[in-house]
Amino acid sequence: MKEAEPPTSAAEASPQDSAAAAKAQASPQDSAAAAETQASPQDSAAAAETQAARPLPTRAAARGARAALGAVGVGFGLWGLRLLLQAVSVDALIRLPLWLGGAVVTDDFLLVPLTVAAGWLLTRWSIGPGRHRIVGVVRTTLLYVGVTTVVAVPLLIRQGKGVNPTVLPRDYLRDWLLLEATIVVVGVVIGVVQGRGLMFRRSRASSGDIGGR
Repeated sequence: MKEAEPPTSAAEASPQDSAAAAKAQASPQDSAAAAETQASPQDSAAAAETQAARPLPTRAAARGARAALGAVGVGFGLWGLRLLLQAVSVDALIRLPLWLGGAVVTDDFLLVPLTVAAGWLLTRWSIGPGRHRIVGVVRTTLLYVGVTTVVAVPLLIRQGKGVNPTVLPRDYLRDWLLLEATIVVVGVVIGVVQGRGLMFRRSRASSGDIGGR
């Protein structure tokens, strides 16, 4: 007969025995988590039905909310119209659409063509040697001049023509000319500085002094 083999030590235990021992020593929390993970299909279906049965915003409720918001907007619009009719005379109400129409016509048939023509002339001018480096300064200067002029035109037209002399009390023509002169001077200074920097870099490149050598 074969002699009984001595029991193996813990270090010589097979991987299967180690896994079985670890599984046997699992905590109750791990057992509960495993049980939850292995839930039956019936429990999953019941959870899905419970989630589907939760109240969701219906289409009727959404329509009601939109209708309420629309009613509030219409109410504010009517209130503003009532205030307008109380504050403005009938003659002014008649002149208002004429003024708005004149603004649209002026924009489409005067400002837009002038802007396009100025852009075309500036593009043609920038073709010259070295001019493309300062075209940004020229474009920005012209933009500021145009915007400030458009803002100042109503003040220049209405100055001294109102019933109340305190409404437009300043000399807006003088202020506008000073503002435009300031914008042009600043643009010229920046353009000159950029041109001088360009000439300096060209002189250094032609003499071989590049990179501080």
